[in-house]
Amino acid sequence: MYVLITSYPLLRMDADMYSERHFHTFIMDEAQAFKNYATQTAHAVKAINARHRFALTGTPIENSLEELWSIFDVVFPELFQGRKAFNELSREAIARRIRPFLLRRVKADVLAELPEKIESLHTSELLTEQKKLYVAFLAKLRAETVKHLSEKQFDKNRIKILAGLTRLRQLCCHPGLFVEGYQGSSAKFEQLMELIEESRSAGKRVLLFSQFTEMLGIIGRELGAQGIPFFYLDGQTPGQERVEMCQRFNEGERDFFLISLKAGGTGLNLTGADTVILYDLWWNPAVEDQAASRAHRMGQKNVVQVIRLVSRGTVEDKMYELQQRKKNLIEEVIQPGQESSSTLSEEEIREILAI
Repeated sequence: MYVLITSYPLLRMDADMYSERHFHTFIMDEAQAFKNYATQTAHAVKAINARHRFALTGTPIENSLEELWSIFDVVFPELFQGRKAFNELSREAIARRIRPFLLRRVKADVLAELPEKIESLHTSELLTEQKKLYVAFLAKLRAETVKHLSEKQFDKNRIKILAGLTRLRQLCCHPGLFVEGYQGSSAKFEQLMELIEESRSAGKRVLLFSQFTEMLGIIGRELGAQGIPFFYLDGQTPGQERVEMCQRFNEGERDFFLISLKAGGTGLNLTGADTVILYDLWWNPAVEDQAASRAHRMGQKNVVQVIRLVSRGTVEDKMYELQQRKKNLIEEVIQPGQESSSTLSEEEIREILAI
């Protein structure tokens, strides 16, 4: 008997070699890696010949129910006739069918000794100059979006519309992210610096997440100007360096860690922190929860405070509302009876832009 451990990228590369073998048990951790049935990763894991299959994930559904089908199509393809048939089932029917084959445990069930996690929302009003830029760009994006919707070209122009929404979010973070020659500040940025000063005074140790590396750069330069030491991690940080920085942070060498949301949202153990600041929101709340779990995990001895920063009266308000609806999707299917949710649809884009 032997145990073979590999990663999804290597599994894709060595697919031919694995296809020649028969395994007794196939365990797939972080199963959301093949939530999209059309990806090479999904095809690679589905091709493995194994008598028993298990999928482990903290986020079985991130955006849509079809992601759950993709995971079951690998683990137990006989459970549903096919993707089309699955999509025709009611959520209640799906919940009944998967229940015997699903074991769900939340942190409170298995880590009774884990300290509390306190989540809070901190809002700010756009600065005058910042608001002028935001309103002007919003008017332009609304006009373009209305045109695409009236011409029934929403799907064709979805990427362009989402890119416009990203610009609005960047304006909320700091106009300097893309407005050339901008000399002003940002309400959220000023609010963050106040939080950082409060954290230093209270002896807090902070993980600061943003999906925009340019924003992390702006924050890092300000911390440097104030003589505040920090660690920094993004998608370009080598794996070995990540491990070393995490260890040094947990040992108390520095009190601030700036992290790219997508690059550092999973796989890191940073229980040396007791405060997590999410500088900007992401469409999928599961991604933010994964980021907060870098600190709120086994080994944590202190209460963890998770702070989300939101600009009032902007697209971020709408995003937060959308997040709250999405959070109910897993509960509705795995624990039926909760209110319904949806993915980012044409109707939701209308709602976000108030069209």
